[in-house]
Amino acid sequence: MTMWRREGDMRAAMGEKTVPRYKLIVMTNAVEGRADEFNHWYTNVHLADFLKLPGVVGAQRFARSEAQRSDGPFPWDYLAIYDCETDNIEGVIAELTAKAGTPEMPISDALVPERFVCFFEEMTDRLTVSDKG
Repeated sequence: MTMWRREGDMRAAMGEKTVPRYKLIVMTNAVEGRADEFNHWYTNVHLADFLKLPGVVGAQRFARSEAQRSDGPFPWDYLAIYDCETDNIEGVIAELTAKAGTPEMPISDALVPERFVCFFEEMTDRLTVSDKG
């Protein structure tokens, strides 16, 4: 039998204080011919810089899969998802705005300037599947 489990229920049962949770979704492209440089910077420099921001608790990158449900078009080749847990998302945004492009958070010129950047606030607990055979 498959059982659905809500992660928020587990956190509450363990007595964890819950704060608002957000996902920052960033979709990007590399300058043509500079994907290796872009990916090295993003993975080895930018993610670490981002994790220094208060309220940012996780980060993960993805590359667009060749397998898709439709033929596209798909304007973005890369996706980064940042996990934020904070009572002050405006403060996280202000800190990001202040640091981006400075020596504390340099931005590579191998990054195409056009990108999709948007914060999303959690609406539901995350559901997971567990088999209780």
